[in-house]
Amino acid sequence: MRINKYVSETGKASRRGADKLIQENRVKINGKTAKIGDQVKPGDKIIVDGERLNIVQDHIYIALNKPVGVTCTGEKSVKKNIIDLVNLPIKINHVGRLDKDSEGLILLSDDGDFIQQMTHPRHQKVKRYIIELDKALSPLHRQMIVDFGVSLKDGVSKLGLVSIDEEPSKWEVIMSEGRNRQIRRTFGALGYTVVRLKRVQLGKYNIGNLKSGEWEVV
Repeated sequence: MRINKYVSETGKASRRGADKLIQENRVKINGKTAKIGDQVKPGDKIIVDGERLNIVQDHIYIALNKPVGVTCTGEKSVKKNIIDLVNLPIKINHVGRLDKDSEGLILLSDDGDFIQQMTHPRHQKVKRYIIELDKALSPLHRQMIVDFGVSLKDGVSKLGLVSIDEEPSKWEVIMSEGRNRQIRRTFGALGYTVVRLKRVQLGKYNIGNLKSGEWEVV
C-alpha cells in the first residue's frame, strides 16, 4: 500500500492532504522520513507529527446455528453451503468446521487473525457438544474415553463426558482439540454410532437461543 493511501485510511488526512504531509517531511516509516510513492508493509511503524497511525478495520463476527445437511465451505458449486446461509455482500470464512451430518454453532468472520486465534491448536479453545449414541454407553467405555483415551490413527483421543438426564445414550462432550470427525471416530472405535451431534459452545461463544439456520452478529 502506498504511504499516502495508508495515511488517508487512518483518517489523519485526505489522500491529497497526506501528500502534503509527506512533502513537508512530517511522515516517517520505521524512523525514516517518507517520500511520495513509498510503500507500507504489514508491521511498519508510521509516525506523523510524533503520532503513530494505525488503520482501524471494522470486521464482522457471526454466530450461526448450522443445520444438518449444510456443508462448511465457501465453494459456490456446493449446494447448501454455509456461506449461502448468511448471504452477505462481503467475503467471510468459516471458523473451523462441522461435518455435513452435524449441527450447531459455527462462527464466521472476515478477520483472518481471529480465525487463526480460534482454530490454532495452541490456543486450546474449549468446545462443548451434545451427542446421542445409537445405544447406551457402557461404564467401561466411558472410563476409557475420559481417563485413558481411545487410540485413533492420528493419536489418542480423550474427551470429557457429562451424562444428560441420566440417559446412557445422551452425553455432553467437552474437548479442546478439533481433529477431523474426532468425536464420531472416538465412539466408532468402540462400536458406537453417533446419531446426533450438536455443538453448543466454541471458546467464549455459545449457541444461545439461535434456531436452526439462524445467525447473529456477535
